[in-house]
This record gives sequence, structure tokens and C-alpha cells, in this order.
Amino acid sequence: MKAISILNLIEEGICVIKEDFTIEFMNKSMIRDFGEGVGKKCYRVINGSDERCPWCRAEEVFEGATLNSELHLPAKGKYYTLIEMSLKNKNVSKSKVSIFKDITKRKISEEKARSSEEDYKRLFEHVRSGLYVSSKEGKFLNANRYLLDMLGYESKEEFLNIEITKDLYVRPEDRDKFMDNIEQNGYVIDYEVNFKRKDGSLLPVLMTSHVRYDNENKILGYEGIMVDQSQRKQMEEEYKRLFENVGCGVFISTREGKFINANQALLDMLGYKSKEDFLNIDITKDLYARAEDRNKFMDMIEKQGHVIGYEVEFKRKDGTIIPVLLTGHVRYDQQGKLIGYEGINIDLSQRKQMEKELRETNDFLNNFIKSSPNAIMASDMKGDIFIWNKAAEEILEYKAYEVIGKMNIRKIYPEGVAQQVMKMLRSPDYGGIGKLRSYPMVYKRRDGQIIEGNLSAAIVYDGQGKEIASVGVFVDLKERLDMERKLRITQEQLLQSEKLAAMGRLTSQIAHELNNPLYGIMNTLELLKTEVSPQSKRRKILEMALSETVRLTELLRKMLSFSRPDEEEKQTVDINTIIDEILVLVKKQLQENGVTIASSFSPDLDQVFASKNQLRQVFLNLISNARDAMPEGGTLTVKTSPNKDNIHIEFTDTGIGIDQEIIEKIFDSFFTTKDSIKGVGLGLSVCYGFIKEHGGHIQVSSRIGEGTTFTITLPSYKENFEE
Repeated sequence: MKAISILNLIEEGICVIKEDFTIEFMNKSMIRDFGEGVGKKCYRVINGSDERCPWCRAEEVFEGATLNSELHLPAKGKYYTLIEMSLKNKNVSKSKVSIFKDITKRKISEEKARSSEEDYKRLFEHVRSGLYVSSKEGKFLNANRYLLDMLGYESKEEFLNIEITKDLYVRPEDRDKFMDNIEQNGYVIDYEVNFKRKDGSLLPVLMTSHVRYDNENKILGYEGIMVDQSQRKQMEEEYKRLFENVGCGVFISTREGKFINANQALLDMLGYKSKEDFLNIDITKDLYARAEDRNKFMDMIEKQGHVIGYEVEFKRKDGTIIPVLLTGHVRYDQQGKLIGYEGINIDLSQRKQMEKELRETNDFLNNFIKSSPNAIMASDMKGDIFIWNKAAEEILEYKAYEVIGKMNIRKIYPEGVAQQVMKMLRSPDYGGIGKLRSYPMVYKRRDGQIIEGNLSAAIVYDGQGKEIASVGVFVDLKERLDMERKLRITQEQLLQSEKLAAMGRLTSQIAHELNNPLYGIMNTLELLKTEVSPQSKRRKILEMALSETVRLTELLRKMLSFSRPDEEEKQTVDINTIIDEILVLVKKQLQENGVTIASSFSPDLDQVFASKNQLRQVFLNLISNARDAMPEGGTLTVKTSPNKDNIHIEFTDTGIGIDQEIIEKIFDSFFTTKDSIKGVGLGLSVCYGFIKEHGGHIQVSSRIGEGTTFTITLPSYKENFEE
């Protein structure tokens, strides 16, 4: 047994296998990796096979050989080293011991290392840039095939023997400059230099490199990439052709206000025949119609790095003004210093002329329909408004000059509604395709107010049936709808009054029916008191029962005050005392419902001038509501605290909470979240009225599933207080 305990402590998996391949022992590590297998065939447990493992050499082991091998078990997804040796049994039977050591992590690491090395080699050899490693003394230590091809060398051995300064650099001093830069900063980025190919031809190169150090931080040499700039030079030529032939005006300028280059289209646009003449003008003075527009352009482009679609007016050489759409971005030098701008200029003269004609058409149509009492609007298929009559101005409070050609129709709709209107217009279900007949609609007025009414609309088509515009007529129904809503409110108020009157009659009848038996109970309790010693515990119980019966009669009287409020006798009272008495009274009942009481009473609390019975009714109602809100039990926390000239009383439960959609209604008469058996919705409305009568406030905050807090604020009592 001791030997088995030792084997179970070994991390490697150990099992003993009999000559018939049945497992007769497995230690804990073996069971962890392969599962319980004692009594089962080893090849079934280890390899999940019904046949002997393909690597099995059991016969050799049973004959006394000790074997060491590596296994990969795909079913387990793991690698193991396997040591097998024979085991001598007392009964002369043959067994073998197999020791499995998990080497999966090591194998994966080795695979990753081999993969990373192979990836690096592939990257080094196949990347489409010249890669190199060189010594500080000027010899290449390694280079990829691309660099050899780029410089015209067939043999790497030949390339590694060249003198970098003499055989590679066109100007030897460029090598010294490169070394100064890279050793000063530790690296160079996009360093331009001219190299010599093997055949002596010039090759422009862009170098990005960094310094190589030994373990003592001594510079060994450099490594990095070299990019053939021949294609870039060719692209620059193509760019020049594009620059000259594009139909828009293209420019490059300095920050100080001079053009460095411009294409023929820009010269033609601005009326200049000679580029030399154009490059000599002062941009601010000779090009911009208003000098401040140049300053505005510079502020925008330097702040954002670019400007897109900036409308400005330029002066042609003959002094005429043309509108231009300017798009440009900032130019920097190699040190990141701003040196100027480049971009395109588009002549807007034709577009501005079209806009003028469109405005004239809009004016004609608006004059034609301005007498309509209903809002008439029209927009193109992009939503840009071009008709807006007087009624639309009055209803939506946008002037025609503010919206025509300047505002999109979507702005006056709530989000997504404009798209819905177009969808209905294209449907046959709302008056036919292309029509919308008297559909209820809301618009947003300029001040954000929602305007209600009916919309009739249509799509305007051209001669080929293509949609070109939409027109709508909106009838403002706000006054009529407001009147209908007021009528509904009045009806609801009448119904509420009828409910209150019925409640008044009901409470009077209840009080009348219950008062007589309650007074009988009170008299009986008074008689029983005379027969029980004042020192008896029973006497105290009788007094408590009598006190509660008196309070019950007071509660019945308060029910009448809901419909016929009477004058309550008020006096200075201690809120802490009232709440403490109530908590003592209800403690047992709350405990039976699984509710724990936590109280925190401020010792510095001022007294209040109030009706003690009304406050008791308020507090009892809130405690009762808290109990009902915690059907599975919870904690009721009651806290009092001073606050300047007021006192605060908080009742917090850990119950189910109140939905935010109804939280504003809980103080309304007849509103309740309980079923008809538990209440009729008068408790909180009565509480609200009592607190208001005392010059206080009652507020509620709640989160679903977390609980509810009622906060009561009452004014502190002052000596010169007058009710």
C-alpha cells in the first residue's frame, strides 16, 4: 500500500500491464490522462482502439528489454515519452511497467520555434524589398535574393565580398552621412540615396534601417530594408501627365501665398495664358475676391489637415468673379514642418446658374400657391426643398428663404419618417402608386414642437416616367386634436369625481357600521382592566389591545376625511418616537413575513407640528406597502435625519420595485399595483394628501428588482410657527 501511495504522488502516468495486455494497475496521473482502465485492454484505454497499438513492442519488453520512445496520440491531442520495462512477478507470470510523460507543451513550443524560424527565413527571402545585414566596417553579412537582383548580382558570395562605400555608393560621402544619422538616432527612415548597380548604372534607393548592438551595447553594424525607387520615379512621371491632363484645376502652393505649380485647366479657368505669369501672382491679393477667405481657408486646412468642398469666390485675370469649390490638403517636409498646400479647384459657375434658375422657378410656384391655407411643400428626390408656401412658414416657423435650396425635407420629419413617406408613396396601398391620400402625419416645428395633422402627397414624374420630385399638402389639425384631448380629459375627470363621490358614500357607510361594535369592544376591554392587577403582564396586553382599538376608530374617522376632510388637532410631536412605537407594534408581523427591520434615528431631530394620528396612518401605510413588496422577505430600512429647516424620513425596502412607466401615477386616487383583494388604490393618495396638509413633500425612487425608497420631508417646528 505504501508503494502505491508513492506511485500516486508521481506526476508521470504509470500503469502495469499483464502479458494478455490487461491493465492491472494505474496511478492517479495515468487515470487523470486516460481515465479508469484497470481490468481493460491497454490498447483500448491508451489508443481507443480494438487492436494492438501500432508502436507496441510488448514481446521485447516481456523478454527483459527496456524501451524509450516518443508517442503522438491523436485521439488525446497530446505527445508523450514512453518508458517500458519488464516486471518480475512472484507467480512467474510476465508483466510490464509503462511510464507516460506528457511532453505536449514542449513539442508545441518546438513546433512554434521551428515555424517562426522558417517564417523568418521565408519572409527574409521572399519579401519584395531588399533586406540586408551589414557590419560597421562596410561589409554585407547577409542579403536576400531580391536585393541581389535589385543591384544586379547573381551570386550572394560575390555580393558579400563587395566594399559598401566604394562599390555601392555613387558618392562615398553619402555613406559617411548615413552612418552619422543612423548612429546618432539609432535608426533612419526613408533615407534617400543613389546606389550603383553591378553594371555601374544608377539606382535610386529609399533606406529604412536601424543599428545592431552587441551584449555590451557596442555598435556591430546595421540592418534594414532598401526599396527600389525606379518605379516611383516612373510614377512621378505618370503623375505629371495626370496633373496636366485632368479636367479640374490642380495646384501646389506655398504657405506664404505663392503657386509652385498648376495645371493648364487651372490656368484656363482663371484666364491666364502663361504659367510663368500665373506662378508670380500673390494668391491672397490677386486670386481671392475677399482676402479674409484666404485666412479662413488656412485656418481650416491647418487645423484639420484638409478641406473638402470649401466654396469660395476667385478673381479671374480680367477681374470677373467666379465661384469655386476648393478641396485641398496640407503639405509637409521630411521633418514634418508645414510648407504649403495642394488640391483641386472646380468651377461652380454652371451649377450656380442652375441654382439661380431653380430659385426663380421656386419663386414663381410659391407665388402661385402662397394663398393656400394649408402648408404646401415640394422637394427634389434628394430631399432638397424648392417649394415652401406662406402657410408652411406659419405652421412650421421656417421662412421660405431659410429652406428653399438650403434645407432637406428630412429635417421637418421625426427620424426615419421621411423615408417611410416615400415608401408609402411608392406603394399601391395608400391611394395608388405615386400618391398618398390624407394620411395622419406629424412634423417638427422650428422650436422642436410636434405639429399634428394630415398629409396628402404625390411623386412628380418626367416624360420618361422617372421620379424627379415630390410635393405634399399638410393640413394642421392641432386645434381640433387639442380640443378632442381636452374633451377626453374632462370626461376622465367627471368619471374620477363620480368615483370619489361613491368612495365618500362607501366610507361613511363603513364607519357607521363599524363604530358601534368597536365601542362595544372598547367598553369590554375597559371592564376587563378593572379585574386585572396593574402589575400583571395581562394588564399590559389589555392596554395594548385597547390602544389599538382606539386607533382603529381613529382610522375609520380618517376614511371619512378622504371625501370630507375635517380639521385635525395638531401638536408638537417627536417623529422618532412615533416611528419607534409603530415598529415595535409591527415587528412581529414583519418577522412572520421574513422582513428584517433596520432603523437609524437621528438624535438631533427637531419636533414637527402635526397630527400624530395622520402621521401614524402615513407610516403604517408605507410599512404595509413595503411588506407587500417583499413577498420572499427582505430588509426594511427606516432612517430619520435633519436637513436645514426640515426633517427627512426614509422608508427603503429591498422588494420587487416599481416600473418607471407607472411610478408617476402611484399617488393618484384608485391607482394600485395590487389585486382587488388587497386594496382599492387609496392608501398612497391619502398619505400624499396628509403630508401636503402638513406643508411637506413625499417622493419615491425605485429600480425593478432592487427596491423602493419613499422620502418624506416635513418642516421643523419653530416657536413662532403659525399653522
